Amino acid sequence: MARPATPLPYPGLLVIQPLRRKHCAACRRGPLSLLVLEEGVPRCLVCADLGHLVFLPRGDAALTRRSREESTLSAVVVRFNRRRSRYERQGVLVEERALARAEERCLADAEARRRRRARDARRRAAQDTRFAEAFAAEIRRLFPGCPAERAGTIAAHASVRGSGRVGRSAAGRALTEGAVISAVVASVRHVDTPYDQLLMSGVPRYEARRRIAAAVETMLQGWRAAEVAAC
Repeated sequence: MARPATPLPYPGLLVIQPLRRKHCAACRRGPLSLLVLEEGVPRCLVCADLGHLVFLPRGDAALTRRSREESTLSAVVVRFNRRRSRYERQGVLVEERALARAEERCLADAEARRRRRARDARRRAAQDTRFAEAFAAEIRRLFPGCPAERAGTIAAHASVRGSGRVGRSAAGRALTEGAVISAVVASVRHVDTPYDQLLMSGVPRYEARRRIAAAVETMLQGWRAAEVAAC
């Protein structure tokens, strides 16, 4: 197995979940679900002196951290993501006794960690509510004719935590005019025009946007017009 062109990003011992069928260069055991690269060739965990370790999947940060603390020997398990062209962490290999001790430690303070997670969740929910309200207020400032309920709906949709939408971008969090307008345009496009139906009928995205551009601008101008009338 040739050394991958993409560098392995994690320090220390690394174990790979191969995407293709591989056999150990030493004992010929295979196909391998986990392997170690030594001098550019694959070795099974037994031949790499890691056969006594157990796999702990990613997902529980506290258990992973404590397992590695308790384990004299450990390794990070990675797998190559072709779509993203990078290696991604899948979990760790640790000593079985270390995993058992780590589980005991986690059980001992499970209730405290549960309460802390609940507090953090409430804090984030309050932050999200305040941000959505500020986002809606900025929509109403830029588009006075936009109904308050609609502004709230747009803000709530655009600012969902972890969604990757414009409200969670750096510009969105800063409530820049461009980000707010982008959120409003996206809402009008999907809710008030046949844009989605055009996409479903096979119309290319850029052509669909061209066809509904005038309708979008007409609605935006109507929502802005209230400011002119107020003046």
